[in-house]
Amino acid sequence: MRELVTFLLQNRWEYVWLSSIVVLLTSCIHVDTSLRNQPNVILIVVDDQGYADMSCTSLAEDVHTPNIDRLAKKGLRFTQAYATSPICSPSRAGLITACYQQRWGTKWYGGPGLHQPAIQTMAEILKQSGYQTAYIGKVHYGSYDSDTSHRSFPLNHGFDYFFGHTSARKHYLNHEQQLEDDFQQQKRLHNKKGQSLRQQGLWDNTSLVDTLAFSTQLFAEQACDFIQKQQDQPFYLQLSFNAVHNFTHQLPESYLEEHKLTGYHDWNPATEDYYEWYQKGRKPNNPEGRAHYLGQLYYLDEAVGQVLDCLETEELGSETIVVYISDNGGSTPIYANNYPLRGSKYLLYEGGIRVPMIISYPGKIIQDQLTNNVVSALDVLPSICQLSGVNIPEKLDGMDLSPLLLGESRDIQHDTLYWDTGHEQAVRAGPWKYFSSSDDRNATYEMVEVELGEFLYNLEEDPAETTNLADKYPLILEQLKKAHERWKEAL
Repeated sequence: MRELVTFLLQNRWEYVWLSSIVVLLTSCIHVDTSLRNQPNVILIVVDDQGYADMSCTSLAEDVHTPNIDRLAKKGLRFTQAYATSPICSPSRAGLITACYQQRWGTKWYGGPGLHQPAIQTMAEILKQSGYQTAYIGKVHYGSYDSDTSHRSFPLNHGFDYFFGHTSARKHYLNHEQQLEDDFQQQKRLHNKKGQSLRQQGLWDNTSLVDTLAFSTQLFAEQACDFIQKQQDQPFYLQLSFNAVHNFTHQLPESYLEEHKLTGYHDWNPATEDYYEWYQKGRKPNNPEGRAHYLGQLYYLDEAVGQVLDCLETEELGSETIVVYISDNGGSTPIYANNYPLRGSKYLLYEGGIRVPMIISYPGKIIQDQLTNNVVSALDVLPSICQLSGVNIPEKLDGMDLSPLLLGESRDIQHDTLYWDTGHEQAVRAGPWKYFSSSDDRNATYEMVEVELGEFLYNLEEDPAETTNLADKYPLILEQLKKAHERWKEAL
């Protein structure tokens, strides 16, 4: 000890100098630590999941989703969360921007996608605040998703890394260009028209790579690989599964054998017309349809569990916000269960737009609770910004739900929400819902039921939308109709 004191006295100026260096370095390290202390963010987007198809809802006896339930126990589950569209490409654009996609002309399939740089995405906003960003899975915003120079391509709207596909529908098992080329040749040879099976390779940044793998498992593996590599800065991961979308019969052979399922076949242009094949695979024509759907849901739940396990292994569970949401309501033609709601994907009934949604941030937000507050997919972006200490952009259509998530206020919810697909319109205001439908051609093609006309429902008393109150409350119907017109004019 005496020797140490003597050394410090003899070398006090060097000590002061070294101390200053240590303080400076500590200051620099503190900045990095502060950045790293921002929460990681994982946005899990699933495709066409039914409202009742989580076992934690206790709405469907044949559903078993222990890992999705596990996520719900770690956070807040929403019973009245809405997508901005009953189909995927518009709703996914609304989700990632927190803006109604009608602002740039997208109402239905085939829109212009993310073509307005002035409207920032969640990835762009978080990247500017030091986040490492990755997109894994399905990309679908509009007509230009596969154009690597267009803003809709993930690397052009804020993502540092992309692995996945840019397809409305993608084969679950086959990802080889030669398989797709052979299939297209069969279509030409037999002069058959119909949608592609989309068997081409998967994007790895800007390169297409061939592989044979079950996409749900592959995307979970890629997500965990990304998480394991993130040690020095916070990350934002958008993990977008194509499960449980068409075509649910494309399951691993081992699963079909284990569950004694004969399965269904992919479209063969040499032997059948596309729409004939399409109809046979959909409700009520496929006797194994629900079993196929539940098979896809089984693997989806396993993938969610794999990601949660990865976070725990890397000791990131308490440092990560996880949002789980379906892009639109369940698709009843592929045997999704939206009980007790009416309708399906493709329609503005509750079954088409009310979606499963969970937000988890262990130790920070309330856990293992439900809320009936009316919220929107538009709210995900501003809420994540607030919880991450990132400035919320101006002129968003979504709202910050953090006071609700933190248990500070139970009153946070939307007064009014709007929808417009071009052939259907809807407004949700308090308990009231205005619904208008003018064209049933798409519904007929997709094998879903819709009534034409104008309707008014009280969702608090009638969540299944069974009783039209338009004649009983004409003033309320007219008020909501005019509110929708003012909303469209404001866009």
